[in-house]
Amino acid sequence: MKCATHPEVETSLTCGKCGKPICPGCIVQTPVGARCLECARLSKLPTYRVTRWYYARAIGIGLAAAIICGIIWGFVAKITFFYINLLLAPLAGYAISEAISISVNRKRGTGLAAVAGVEVLVSYLVSIYFLRSAVFQPLDALALALGIFVSVRSLR
Repeated sequence: MKCATHPEVETSLTCGKCGKPICPGCIVQTPVGARCLECARLSKLPTYRVTRWYYARAIGIGLAAAIICGIIWGFVAKITFFYINLLLAPLAGYAISEAISISVNRKRGTGLAAVAGVEVLVSYLVSIYFLRSAVFQPLDALALALGIFVSVRSLR
């Protein structure tokens, strides 16, 4: 039997779906067996297929959520002890990532995770520069890292 794509190659392999003869160079291993290129049709899962429109929505909603979270973060951090940032940053990260996730129909991906991480940074900047003093506290870096970790982890 000769390969359907490469007629000069002898083969005994066939596609598990259509039965077309395929050579080892044409074979695509799938979870259900060996397939030809046409039958395999490898593509991303719909959950990870994010268009530019989804990114635009994620940036817009994420920015709004970041500003709101930043204002709340600043007010709460101003009236309580400064260790509260270790709790407020992950809460802001979770709130921002949930707002982004809902706005993009629960899609996921590295790009959306990056948008969420940047929005947590924006939230921190809103909290520190507009509502608290412009003094960088030692635990702010750790708090910011926790917030970014939570937001990125939930959208990846």
